[in-house]
Amino acid sequence: QVQLVESGGGLVQAGGSLRLSCVASGRTFSSSRMTWFRQAPGKEREFVSGISWRGGITYYADSVKGRFTISRDNAKNTMYLQMNSLKPEDTAVYYCAAGLMGDLTTRTSPASWKYWGQGTQVTVSS
Repeated sequence: QVQLVESGGGLVQAGGSLRLSCVASGRTFSSSRMTWFRQAPGKEREFVSGISWRGGITYYADSVKGRFTISRDNAKNTMYLQMNSLKPEDTAVYYCAAGLMGDLTTRTSPASWKYWGQGTQVTVSS
């Protein structure tokens, strides 16, 4: 039903910036709320940031707050993640997710999201 495609990843030096995009297609109602997760090698997939339908409510993991900014353009069915002051520990595959199952108390759990993109690799060198 819903397809999500991430893009914008790449290799950057520490302190650099990247802007990730996630384009949703299909039944957009299920993607009214969207979230970014990331997964580094050997680690669990972790919550990064989330945004409400109109963009008025945003959430950030403590590890990225102040450095990352989430936004969306509903006319383009696209969510963005502006990443500044990147650190080597930000290196991971970044995924967008849509279709929250359950209530918002579970939003930081990967198991609570129905639709996922295939991810885009972000590598930050020292």
